[in-house]
Amino acid sequence: MQRHTFRRAERLKSEKAIGLLFSGNSPSFAQYPMRLVWRQMDEKQGDAAVLFAMSVPKKRFKRAVTRNLLRRRIREAYRQHKYQLEEKLGSGELQYAWMIIFTGQEVDDYATIEKAMQAIIRRFLKKTRSTTEA
Repeated sequence: MQRHTFRRAERLKSEKAIGLLFSGNSPSFAQYPMRLVWRQMDEKQGDAAVLFAMSVPKKRFKRAVTRNLLRRRIREAYRQHKYQLEEKLGSGELQYAWMIIFTGQEVDDYATIEKAMQAIIRRFLKKTRSTTEA
C-alpha cells in the first residue's frame, strides 16, 4: 500500500529559493484555478524530488478562514497525486521548487482543485521531459 504523506522535508521554506522563483525567468503556466511557478534547484535540499509551497492571495480572499480552507484543499490534492512526480522524477540528482498560486475568483470545491492539480502535474512532467531530452 502506498503512503500519501506530506513531510516537512518536502516543503519549500527557504526565502532564497522562493526569491529565486520570482526573480526573473522561472517557467510557469496556468491551469484554472491555479498557476504553477517552478525552477530547477541549484543545490539539492533533502531527498524530495519537488519542494512545494502555495499561496492564496489576501487581496481576493480577505478572511483567513477562506484562505486556510483553500490551502488545505490544495495541499491535500498535491499530497494525493505527488506520487506521479516521485515515480517519474525519482530521487535522482534533479530537484525542483514549486509554488502554486491560487488565481480563482471564488472558493472552488475540492474536486475542481484536484482536477486542476492532476492537470498541472501532467503538464509539468510533459514540459520537464521535453527539456531534459533536448
